[in-house]
Amino acid sequence: MKFLKPFSSHLTLVTLLLFVLVTTALAGPPLICHRFDIGDAKSLPWTSNTWNLQGNENYDTKNLVRDTLAILDSNAPVLVRMETLRRATLYARNDPQAAKELLTRLHARTAAGEAAALAWFDAGYLAATYNQAFGKDGHNPAIGIDAYALVRKALALRGNDPQMEFAAALITLSGPEREHKEHAQKAIAGGKADPLLARNLATHFLGNGSQTVSQALSVNAGVK
Repeated sequence: MKFLKPFSSHLTLVTLLLFVLVTTALAGPPLICHRFDIGDAKSLPWTSNTWNLQGNENYDTKNLVRDTLAILDSNAPVLVRMETLRRATLYARNDPQAAKELLTRLHARTAAGEAAALAWFDAGYLAATYNQAFGKDGHNPAIGIDAYALVRKALALRGNDPQMEFAAALITLSGPEREHKEHAQKAIAGGKADPLLARNLATHFLGNGSQTVSQALSVNAGVK
């Protein structure tokens, strides 16, 4: 898979090696290179037929923060939030100011107590996508943020939410191993009663046509 130049220039060697070691069958960071099935739900505009921007989009990133917040504030399901933040991250690669402002606004929502669990999730998940997209260089507004800790806080406040467990399982593909196993097991179990989650678990990671997402998570978590 060939990344667009801005993407490859922001991924550090350390980040690439980490993902090669723990997800050797994947063609790229899963929070970025894997499109999530959200059915007919509303998200940010997307005209590309692939996971990445094609380069000919006319979306004005001056509206990125406003549009993203409008979707998140509509009580969207977690999977819709995941795909929306994935798209927002890809758009934000070309607009550092929008990238910083979006993360700042999402963190502000946690302090304001707005739908507490989802606010913490949004801030943590965006930080996780930034870390996978931008790496550890100076262009990453999420440097120094423990994204997984924010998502764990969201889970503690949310309670049972298989879609959020799915997000946590993806974030922890590179560890910690015990926590990843727990998240993966809960997500896979929850997919039995959640058709949208089940569809996402039945898809394939980019570059891994032999295993479904569920199977890849199971193998990585030691689930039999």
